[in-house]
Amino acid sequence: MTAGGTIAETRADGVTPAQARRAALTALAASSIEWYDFFIYGTAAALVFSQHFFPSASPVAGVLAAFATVAAGFVARPIGGILFGHFGDKIGRKKMLVGALALMGVGTTLIGVMPTYQMIGVAAPILLVVLRCVQGFAVGGQWGGAMLVATETAPPGKRGLYGSFAQLGVPVGLIAGNGIFLIASGVLAPEAFESWGWRVPFLLSIVMLGLAIFVHKRLEETPAFRHAEEKRKSGPRRSPVLEVIRTQPKQILLASGSFLVVNSSFYVMVTGVLDYGTRNLGMSENTVLSAVLISNAAQIIVVPAFSALSDRIGRRKTYAIGAVLLGTWAFPMFLLIDTGQFPMMVLGLVGGATFLSIMYGPQAAMFAEMFSPEVRYSGASLGYQLTAVVGGLAPGLMVVLIEVTKTSMSVSVYIAVLAAIALFCLWHIRPASDTEPQPAQ
Repeated sequence: MTAGGTIAETRADGVTPAQARRAALTALAASSIEWYDFFIYGTAAALVFSQHFFPSASPVAGVLAAFATVAAGFVARPIGGILFGHFGDKIGRKKMLVGALALMGVGTTLIGVMPTYQMIGVAAPILLVVLRCVQGFAVGGQWGGAMLVATETAPPGKRGLYGSFAQLGVPVGLIAGNGIFLIASGVLAPEAFESWGWRVPFLLSIVMLGLAIFVHKRLEETPAFRHAEEKRKSGPRRSPVLEVIRTQPKQILLASGSFLVVNSSFYVMVTGVLDYGTRNLGMSENTVLSAVLISNAAQIIVVPAFSALSDRIGRRKTYAIGAVLLGTWAFPMFLLIDTGQFPMMVLGLVGGATFLSIMYGPQAAMFAEMFSPEVRYSGASLGYQLTAVVGGLAPGLMVVLIEVTKTSMSVSVYIAVLAAIALFCLWHIRPASDTEPQPAQ
């Protein structure tokens, strides 16, 4: 290698191209498996949990009860974000990412072996809620670690693109989770799937423990954290979570407000539509699952493409484009879904997933740039996970809206209102520092 080549590959923070790529791929793997674990619960809630854990309820009440346990995980996510964010800013991004992966692996595997209501009575739904909270707690801490591992080691001018690897874990995890359910429900007889086949996706999450060991042994701590750690040693000792709440409450609220439309719409288009398509439209489980899988495959292309675009034109501009398009598309999307025809449902969901991904891709870099390194894990996690409570309620709210109004257009209005809130928040968002040359504007 020539001297010029060596200089070209040397960065002031000491991160090599190989380390940056490894960090991005690790973020992708960690997020994919973590979200796989989190999403298979929602799929199982829509398909089988009502009869296994809430058998005495009516069909609608059973589904609402199952979705309520889904929401329990979302309530736990901000708590995980607070705790993991605090220690992620104090002892390191890598250590907390390892802890989140291990916790999720254990919690999800236990769901795969737990007894049903018919076996242990009311203790079964209680245990289900506890394990769902463990899942929520883990994913609440995981996202900040994976996102910062990717963005804080990214090459100059590519933070949006590298941060998108953590975001890609959502569609990859969802495709993997729904794919496993699709295979299991297609290969097994209906009686076998409802009896024990639904457990298989949960048992496969044992691989999380192996990934946690890999991250612990192979991943380097980020240079931004090392610099913040040195700075902290020479200053007063403060709690990162309390510090970011005290000094940047507006940034946390703006981050949450901008993310509401992404989080809620996503769960409407995944968990909510799965229930709506099978129960209200009379479509088969495999048909609706296939439509959801195809729509999420589109995200794998759109997320990195528009994240890279945000490195050129700015995070807020890219995000605003997605908000306008999704808020507008919400109405034709449900008109297409309501036809009950597979091609029309696919078209509606692919459009929704595409416009949602325009926002979700650059969101990692946008949130990272809103907070200084000393409190970044805490601030970004709070901004992301506070919204999770509303997102977790979205499928249940969708059921209620349609039951009350007798039309899916009420859900379209809900999405459009959230898109307007996102645009308002984007107008007021500013990056935390001009010293990091990334286009947050």
